[in-house]
This record gives sequence, C-alpha cells and structure tokens, in this order.
Amino acid sequence: MQKEFEGKNKQIGVLITNLGTPDSPTKKGLKKYLNQFLMDRRVVDISRLLWVPLLKLIILNVRPKKSAKLYKSIWTEDGSPLLAISKKILGRLKDAFKDNKSLFFDLGMRYGNPSIDKALKRFKDKGISKIIVLPLYPQAGSPTTSSTMDAVNNFLSEQSWTPNLRFISGYHDNDNYIDSISKSVEDSFSKNGRPDKLIFSYHGMPERYLHEGDPYFCFCHKTTRLVAEKLRLDEDDYEMAFQSRFGYEKWLQPYVDEMIPSLAKNGTKHLQIISPGFSVDCLETLEEIDIQYRELFEEHGGKKYSYIPCLNDSNDQIELVKSLIMTNSKGWH
Repeated sequence: MQKEFEGKNKQIGVLITNLGTPDSPTKKGLKKYLNQFLMDRRVVDISRLLWVPLLKLIILNVRPKKSAKLYKSIWTEDGSPLLAISKKILGRLKDAFKDNKSLFFDLGMRYGNPSIDKALKRFKDKGISKIIVLPLYPQAGSPTTSSTMDAVNNFLSEQSWTPNLRFISGYHDNDNYIDSISKSVEDSFSKNGRPDKLIFSYHGMPERYLHEGDPYFCFCHKTTRLVAEKLRLDEDDYEMAFQSRFGYEKWLQPYVDEMIPSLAKNGTKHLQIISPGFSVDCLETLEEIDIQYRELFEEHGGKKYSYIPCLNDSNDQIELVKSLIMTNSKGWH
C-alpha cells in the first residue's frame, strides 16, 4: 500500500485548456455553447437581473443562427478547427513525453466539450495529486485565464479531493513564445514579401476592465514591443489594435475594423495581420481576420493581404509548451 501511494504521489497531471467551441455549426449547437459562454460573469459582468432576461429572451433567439453560419464557413472534416488542432497538440505532447511515465496529459475546454470538469475527474480517478493547468492564452486576462481558474476551483469546491495545483497564468513575455511569434512573422515576410504595414491584432475587452485592474492590455503591448524589437521593426512598420468587440460599451482601442479602412485609404497596399493572443486558429482568426478583414481591406483599395496563422500544432508551439511544462514541474519530479 505504501509503495502504491508513493507511486501515485509522483504522478503529475497536465491539463491543457482553451476557450472552447460548439459541438456542431448549427443553431442548436450555438445556442447551447453561447448560453454557457455568455452566462460566465467574467465574460459579461453586468447585473444578472438585466442580463439574464436579455440573454434568454433576445440574444439566444437571434445570435445562434448568425453564429452558426459563420462557424459553417470554417468547419472542417475534423470538426471545429480550434478543437481539432488542440487535439493534435495534445497528441504531440503525449508523444514528446512518452518516456516520462509520471506525466499524464488531458485537454479541457472552458465552454463546451471536452470539459475541464471531466478532465479533472479523470486525474482524480487516476489518483493524481499534482496538477499543472496550462490555459493557452499568452496574455492573461479576466475573461480567459481567470475564468479558467474559476472553472478549476468550482470543480474542486465540490470534491473531497484536494490536489496540489500549479496554474500557469500567461506567458506573454516568455522568450520561446516571443521567438516563435517573431519566426512566424519572418516566415510570412519571406513568403509574401515585406508589407507596407503589419498589424498585431488582439481580442478586445471592455475598456473599464483595464481601469479595474486587468493587466491584459499591458501584456498585449509588451508582447508587441518585444516582437517588434526582435524583428527590428521601425515604429512606422507596424500597428497594434483590438478585434471582436460587441455591444455598445467602449472597448480597448484602436479597433482593427476601423484601422484597416483608414490604412487602405491612406496608401497601404500590402497588409499583413498576426493575432498573437490566439494560440490556435479559430472563428476569430479564420473567419473574422482572414475573411472579413481581407474583404474590408480590398473594399477600401488594398491590393495584397496576408493573414499569419497561429502557432497551432507547429514544432515551435510544441517546444514552447514543453518548456512551460518542464519549468513549472520543477521540484515535482
């Protein structure tokens, strides 16, 4: 019994997480997914008395149909790109650490399937008492990283099981991450030519989050500065902006969808965009950036447009994640 306990005590669970995706690109699939997503207080933090009736009576009866159409435009034979690529990352990590019998990997999505709860339960059933949680959000923020922490804590609050946790809260200035993003940009310049302007586009959030203490905005700026320095870009070579806003509240600025027409009208003919805040390509990159923004640029006189993909399951991504895991498991092996 003592040897069995000691053996289990050496086991480390590594939970890779991301935002999530609907189970299918249908109105029904989107209604279920959006309900879970938009009921998260980290995502929408206004009064429940106001928000719940608005969500249930209006938004969930209007938005799912529109969102389903967008998801259908990027859906693949393997399903949602975000989930399919995340599974590839999981598989590559398992293969990379196949000789390390103490590490057990799993995947959990903050919303939708596979869930964080089920992944944690699998660790519990294995008797694992040490867990590393790695949300694949380079720039930590309340609606993403903190929400993931909430999900983990909510599950544990209902358990008699209390594992040791190491939570990786972002890696916006990690050397391997900066090198990988820089290499992606260099590869694009080599393949498509050097653009008139490079845009670093990050997912937006209400501006008041910044004033309430959320460091996300600052993390985005630091990532952009470090990559620009690594590539030796001049200030006129690039811009930083935010995408994917909704509602009537003021969000972090500048807005990408306002910046692109302005650049095109003022002589930018060749534009490239990278979105370093997304580790895996998803609706916001494949549909919003690569389709909507391309059309927006061309409509206003732009000639050449290139979207620089996320790190996805590339060798650089795997090496980055491996380094984060090894750094955060020190002392546990």
